[in-house]
Amino acid sequence: AALDSGSVAIARQGGKISYIDGKKITLLVNNKKKIDTNLIIYQRSNNGTCIHQKSRVTQKASVKKGQILADGAATLQGELALGKNILVAYMPWEGYNFEDAILISERPIYEDIYTSIHIERYEIEARTTSQGLEKITREIPHLESNILRHLDKSGLVLPGSWVETGDVL
Repeated sequence: AALDSGSVAIARQGGKISYIDGKKITLLVNNKKKIDTNLIIYQRSNNGTCIHQKSRVTQKASVKKGQILADGAATLQGELALGKNILVAYMPWEGYNFEDAILISERPIYEDIYTSIHIERYEIEARTTSQGLEKITREIPHLESNILRHLDKSGLVLPGSWVETGDVL
């Protein structure tokens, strides 16, 4: 089932692993021909989720044609991994489940049982106005420095910043 998921990297031919890093796996076939398999690293899917592959093989390991080289988003250790079951109770609770809401404990979220990485892409454009070309900058009048803590010198969000609703991006 994992092979059919489309999320794993598969050996196109049999051989020996000659090189591995976070971006590619190199397979040596018959001690002559090298075949590179590029891994998908933190790419955005069409619905905004993260697609990422992790190597499952070790250097100098022998692999067969069709063997899984790297796990994908829906696999773990070469097997399909579609989530975890949770025991829930559907009941009224202080009015928080009005109409279509269901409450669960925060524990599965804080223990990374039901978390996922989502990638959003935002584009900005500097336009020409009657006062000249717009400028992308960190210098925003009337804002305190703690509000701008996520921005670099040029006014763009620092990679890896934890941002929340209302933060200046």
